[in-house]
Amino acid sequence: MSAVPPPHSCPVPREDIHWKALIAAVASISAVGLAMGLGLPLLSIILEKRGISSTMIGLNTAMAGVAAMAAAPLTTACAKRLSVVTTMILAIIAAAVSALGFYFAEAFWMWFPLRIVFHGAVTMLFILSEFWINTAAPPHRRGFVLGIYAATLSLGFAGGPLIFSLLGSDGIAPFAVGAAVILLAAIPILWARAENPVIETRPNHSFMRYIFLVPTATAAVFVFGAVESGGLALFPIYANRTGFSESQGAILLSMIGLGNVIFQVPMGMLADRTGNRRALLSIVAVIGLVGSLALPWLIGNWLLAGGILLLWGGCVAGLYTIGLAHLGERLHGADLAAANAAFVFCYALGTLVGPQTIGVAIDVAGSHGFAWALAFFFGLYVLLALGRMLFAPKQA
Repeated sequence: MSAVPPPHSCPVPREDIHWKALIAAVASISAVGLAMGLGLPLLSIILEKRGISSTMIGLNTAMAGVAAMAAAPLTTACAKRLSVVTTMILAIIAAAVSALGFYFAEAFWMWFPLRIVFHGAVTMLFILSEFWINTAAPPHRRGFVLGIYAATLSLGFAGGPLIFSLLGSDGIAPFAVGAAVILLAAIPILWARAENPVIETRPNHSFMRYIFLVPTATAAVFVFGAVESGGLALFPIYANRTGFSESQGAILLSMIGLGNVIFQVPMGMLADRTGNRRALLSIVAVIGLVGSLALPWLIGNWLLAGGILLLWGGCVAGLYTIGLAHLGERLHGADLAAANAAFVFCYALGTLVGPQTIGVAIDVAGSHGFAWALAFFFGLYVLLALGRMLFAPKQA
C-alpha cells in the first residue's frame, strides 16, 4: 500500500515559508529543549541531596520515556478534537504547572505522577511543533526549515544546563524560571493561531502502522535517540576511563553538542538538494559508523578525538533532520500528524534502549564497549537503509 494518502486529504503544498508558524513551532521546541535541559540535571541533583538511591533516581527519570510513549498515540486524536493550537496551549499549561509542582512535592512518590504529566505534555508539544513546522515548510525548502528547527532544539538542550549552572538547585528560582520559559512559548503560538494546521480527517492507519509505514525515517530517529541519549549520558565515563580529566571530558562532550547545532541547517539544505533522502541518510549513518569504529584508536589524541566527536555529533543531527524531512515529504494532513507522533514515539524508545545498551556494552567489553555499542546502532541503520533501497525502491 502506498504511504501517500488519497488526494482529498492532502493540503495544497505551500510555496513560501509561513514565518508565523515557523516562529511558533520554534518557540515551542525551544521551550521543550530548555525545560528538559534544565529539568533533567536539576531533578537528579535534588533527589540525590535528599538521599534517594541512584536506582530510584534512574527509575523516576525513566518515567520520561514511559510518559512519552504513552502520550504519543493520543496526541493526534487530541489535536483533531481540540485543534493543534488549543492542544499545544493546554500542554504548555500542564508542563508549566507540573514543573513548578516538583518544588512543592515533598514526598518522593509524588514525583512519579509529576514526571508523567510533565513529560507527557512536553511530548505533545514536541509532536505538534514537528507537525506544524512540516506543514509550514514549502517542499523545496523543507530541509532548510527543519534544520533551523532542529538546531533550535539542540540549542535549547544546551541552554538548559547553562541556566542550571547559573541558578543552582536551591530554592524555587530554577523551577520558576523553567515554568516561565514554558509559559512564554504560548505567546508566539497564540500570535500564529491563524496559521493553525487543521486536521480534518482521521489517520488512514492505526498508530502502530505509522511506525513501520516510513521505516527509514522512524528508524533514523530511533537511532538518533539511542546514540544521543546514551552518548551524552555515558561519554563522561568513557572519557574518564581513557585518561581524560573531568574538564577535558566535558569539553569533548561539548563537541558532540556543537556538532549537533552547526550541522543541522547544512544537513537540511543538503536534503533539499538531493532527490534521494534515503541514500543521504545511509551516507550519514556510514560516516557515524566509521567514526564510532575509529574512536578507540583516536581517543588518545585530544584534538583528533574532538574532531571525530564534532563530526559524529553532526551525523547524529543529520539522522533527525533528514529523517523528519523524509517523513514530511511522504505524508500529509492527519497522516503526517500521526506519523510525527510515531516519530517521537520511536525517539523516546531510543532514549530508553540506548543508555542501557551502551552501559551493558561497557560492562561486558570494557571502556571501548562505548564505541562498539554506538557502531552497533549505526550499523543496524545502515543495513536497514540499504535493504530498503535495494528491495523497496519505490516505497518510503
